[in-house]
Amino acid sequence: MKQINLGSQGLRVPAIGLGCMGMSEFYGSSSEAQNLCVLDRAADIGCTFWDTSDMYGPFTNEILLSKALKGRRDQITLATKFGVSRGEDGSWQGIKGSADYVKACCDASLKRLGTDYIDLYYQHRVDPETPIEETVGAMAELVKAGKVRYIGLSEADPETIARAHEVHPVSALQTEFSLWSRDVEADILPTIQRLNIGFVAYSPLGRGFLSGAIRSRSDLEPGDWRLENPRFTEEAIARNSRMADFVAEVAEEIEATAAQVALTWVLSRDVPLAAIPGTRRTERLEENWASQDITLRTEHLDRLESLINQGVLGDRY
Repeated sequence: MKQINLGSQGLRVPAIGLGCMGMSEFYGSSSEAQNLCVLDRAADIGCTFWDTSDMYGPFTNEILLSKALKGRRDQITLATKFGVSRGEDGSWQGIKGSADYVKACCDASLKRLGTDYIDLYYQHRVDPETPIEETVGAMAELVKAGKVRYIGLSEADPETIARAHEVHPVSALQTEFSLWSRDVEADILPTIQRLNIGFVAYSPLGRGFLSGAIRSRSDLEPGDWRLENPRFTEEAIARNSRMADFVAEVAEEIEATAAQVALTWVLSRDVPLAAIPGTRRTERLEENWASQDITLRTEHLDRLESLINQGVLGDRY
């Protein structure tokens, strides 16, 4: 098992973690019993970096994880987030980051998760109406109070990251990163390397697309948010399938799966990085976990690098 140091504050996690969002919302129906089986298996194999947020469900994803955490809390590096405000009815109430809001969200998450501390607490999205210094200042108080061990940001720009880091050390930045989402390479990765901040890649499989499992919109069930995503129109799927085919070709050559090739490419980057693919199936969990044992040869890496020249049709959101 490959371990990664995120930042300089001592946060150490497996290179492959588990994004739990899809267990509660956004990707169609799911079974709590099946999700708990996946979480149990994740703990058994060492996939102990679990990622959630108060807005997933909303709120129900943290409750789900609380059930899986019983009897093994000290084994799990638990990450959750605040900042995308939602009502109990699922309504969207904007981005928030005031000090009082941060503290209230933390207390609510601790209660739902059934724990007295959060290992890594992220601001899910930056509030443009609240100075980052206020938000991170409140997060720093949570660290001092023992409610949070490390802090992080998600989808923040370089200037915001630097300003936040001056208030309190930021251990991790979480942002989308995969073979078809490489925006962070220009300015974000150089910034966090300079500041000694770790990186957590969400959607490292391109929201499942790079696994080759999605060939048309009919492969997505009703209620799947990807049906509203610009990269999953019929035109975009047809165009972007060239990229999935390319990944599949490399996978066949090295006797791996396309998902494993996509994950191995992410893990090959020259930056302290952990990836958090999501799944609701034990076999996919084990497949993703095995990516750590795969090595891509220089020729394969060079070929995959060439994908950037093909372009991707559709914005990320």
